[in-house]
Amino acid sequence: MFKRIGLFLLTNVAVLVVLGVVLNIVSAVFGINFSNVAGKGQSYGTLLIFAGIVGFSGSIISLLMSKTIAKSTMGVQMIDVNHPSTKLEAWLVDTVHHHSQKAGIPMPEVGIYEGEANAFATGSTKNSSMVAVSTGLLSSMNKEEVEAVLAHEIAHVANGDMVTMTLIQGVTNTFVVFLSRIIGNFVDRGILRNEDDAPGVGYYVTSFILDLVLGFLASMVVAAFSRHREFRADAGAAKIMGSSTPMINALARLGGVPTEELPGAVKGFGIAGSIGQLLATHPSIEDRIAALRTQNAH
Repeated sequence: MFKRIGLFLLTNVAVLVVLGVVLNIVSAVFGINFSNVAGKGQSYGTLLIFAGIVGFSGSIISLLMSKTIAKSTMGVQMIDVNHPSTKLEAWLVDTVHHHSQKAGIPMPEVGIYEGEANAFATGSTKNSSMVAVSTGLLSSMNKEEVEAVLAHEIAHVANGDMVTMTLIQGVTNTFVVFLSRIIGNFVDRGILRNEDDAPGVGYYVTSFILDLVLGFLASMVVAAFSRHREFRADAGAAKIMGSSTPMINALARLGGVPTEELPGAVKGFGIAGSIGQLLATHPSIEDRIAALRTQNAH
């Protein structure tokens, strides 16, 4: 728990530092005055550039640190892919190698972690990815089902989902920052009649509230795309395995065993995730199985 808190704080400090550096560089090189993002002389162009930098900084840093965060927070024990120490490790390495070759991607790093049934993939690029499986998943599924789960994670990597999700998150963050500050400035100057050059309390309060409200709506968009990715990864696993049946069996098994939520950095890339209506990162097991059966029918 303390390790997760420490990494969370470290990531946010890194975001603030990078944000400050990038804003200063952009201001110096392009002569942009970021004081114009609010107040009497609010510039929509300057605000959009500011919103883009703020919106993408956190997402990009999280992507670049994703493997480090996952290894530390999940306690992943990495396997030496060239010299596996056990038969299980050798089988996992061989399976991931075989799947990655079929998917046309470089061999990912492979790891095992203690926990309930789950698995995930992460990494900043297809050439720098990692696949990890839990001890709970290995003990609750047969080999073919584990192979299907690994194929699902390899499909995430092959589809470029880590980068795509970063871009989606960055775009939605940008719109949240941009719109909240436009509306905040309107409330401050048009409704509350602040005539000072600098933004007033109305701007800051309105922007803060809208950051929360619009951020929640943006999370729905990101979650909806995440659910779409899961269907694609399931279909990718079926293609790698040569049949939908192993993936269907793995999902059915997953629906009957305990699972646990993954940390934020890899939550959207597990085989199992939160189930809900609007903010769920994964569709229901039933919907995923139905989609695979429909695929079989065609």
